[in-house]
Amino acid sequence: MFVSMKMRGALVKSAGLVLAMNMTALAEDQVSLAVLEINGVPIEHDSGMSWLGDGADTLLGLVNTIDTLAFDDEFDGLVIRLKDAGFSTTQVEELGQAIDRYQEEGKKVHVFAEGYNTGGLMLASYADEVLLQAGGYVSFPGMHMEEMYLADMFEWIGVKAQMVQVGDYKGANETATRSEPSAAWDQNISSLLDGMYGNMRTIMMDGRGLSERQLDKAMTVAWAASGEEAMDVDLIDDVVDLPELKDHLGEYYDAKVSWVTNPYAVKEQSIDFSNPFAFLGMMSQSEKVRVDHPTIAVLHINGVIVDGDSGSGGMFGGGDQVGSRTIRNAIEEIIKEDMIKGVVIRVDSPGGSAIASEIMWQGIDRLKEHKTVWVSVGGMAASGGYYVLVGGEKVFVNPSSIVGSIGVVGGKYAIGDVYERLHLNIVERSRGPVASLNGTGEWDASQLAFVREEMTDTYNLFTSRVEAGRKGIRLNKTAEGRLFVGSDAIGLKMADEIGGLDDAINDLASEQDLVDFDVAHYPAPPSFESMIQNMLGGFIQSPGMAAGQSQIEMTLRALLGEQRYLSVVDEINGMMLMRDEHVLLISPKALIFR
Repeated sequence: MFVSMKMRGALVKSAGLVLAMNMTALAEDQVSLAVLEINGVPIEHDSGMSWLGDGADTLLGLVNTIDTLAFDDEFDGLVIRLKDAGFSTTQVEELGQAIDRYQEEGKKVHVFAEGYNTGGLMLASYADEVLLQAGGYVSFPGMHMEEMYLADMFEWIGVKAQMVQVGDYKGANETATRSEPSAAWDQNISSLLDGMYGNMRTIMMDGRGLSERQLDKAMTVAWAASGEEAMDVDLIDDVVDLPELKDHLGEYYDAKVSWVTNPYAVKEQSIDFSNPFAFLGMMSQSEKVRVDHPTIAVLHINGVIVDGDSGSGGMFGGGDQVGSRTIRNAIEEIIKEDMIKGVVIRVDSPGGSAIASEIMWQGIDRLKEHKTVWVSVGGMAASGGYYVLVGGEKVFVNPSSIVGSIGVVGGKYAIGDVYERLHLNIVERSRGPVASLNGTGEWDASQLAFVREEMTDTYNLFTSRVEAGRKGIRLNKTAEGRLFVGSDAIGLKMADEIGGLDDAINDLASEQDLVDFDVAHYPAPPSFESMIQNMLGGFIQSPGMAAGQSQIEMTLRALLGEQRYLSVVDEINGMMLMRDEHVLLISPKALIFR
């Protein structure tokens, strides 16, 4: 149940009594923690589409859950796990106040995430401990905003906007009637931005105990920071691999830790087949891979590498995206299966997110502690795909497999000239030492140098993983973005043997002395619900249109042909990752051989 603010008074107990109970729990070397998972962006109220899984919780529900947990004697502490979560500043403030109330009852709060953006980092600053997934990232660049003024464009196309406003500082008509902001509006919006930026800084300085100078340094480093870099400037406390989180918390409390995820979640009722949606509900769970015999597992890393969960389509449809969270979850499932005697990782990827590639590598490195791990390359293991490959112990390639592209690409799309040609006037405002890097214009020499330094750090980590995984490899012959076919990769020590997936599976089984064995494929197939969502693509299609295909997609397929379309779309979807991440490990995939 959730507890409203009006009910809190009836639940309040003596802080000393609660603290005494916590001390008793610690004395017994047993600590029980509640885990609250926050997915997506909190919403103000239920959208009524929960049966489709909108991936969001209500803000009030989250606040009430934290308030209830504060007085729940079953739990001694709280772990908040952020999964692709996003927060506005006001949401952070409301959730932060709930965390403060929770801590007043003598309990600790820990926040764990695979990556932190500004909102997530602000929320985490309220916690007693801020934890980052090993290989994850922290991005805290400041604030940047853009305003668009359309008067010149309207004049260009023959439109005259006639609007009247009352109040000099209103500004609502200026987008359509002016080429730049009035003095009153400029003062108005600049003051507002100053206030928002000041509040953001106050939250971070109070929560993390930073001075103005320390925060400026942290924001400069955290334009794109690794976990270790974020720790050095006190934005986070530690880097922990998710499977080792419970052990870490055990050390924190010096006690054995047990936990319950989303403890107040309502238990699903049995299916009512009189309900027209009952069948969908029954099929909403993912298929589970069943292993009841000696088995070789095949872990598929297929498509552009992205943060979070795997999916399909991307911006333009047609291409697969393999998510770091999906792969890490699959790895944990494999580790738990004692009947799995070995794993072949099947890679067919041009790469993608540098962060997601590192997180996958971390998972493969962990998997090797429990199972023998070999790799089979399909069409391509390039850039981030090769990054993942080097985590394996033995690598099979086909003669025409494409491998390599050991290098880094990063940057942004400077679209200021496009706006100028369309007669759109953009006014940009930035707050923060490096916030202007996110603007529409080109980077100057100093900014380019800063970005190159960040990319060099990523490249150095990439090459260190390659050297550790591929003993004897000569980077001066193989790195700096070079691409090779599988038949050439053997002599360069980039791979070990020529062979397909079947060869890798059978050879690994032979090494494990398996004669009669099964083959199980991971990750598990998507749920029926996920397949329906991917088919619909979030839109209602016109009659005669194939499910999941937009008119643009159909036109491009017709013009380019299926092979060209899929190659080009994967390339575009990969490069669009720059919207969220400025440094990528990706190789051009728009290579068509006939």
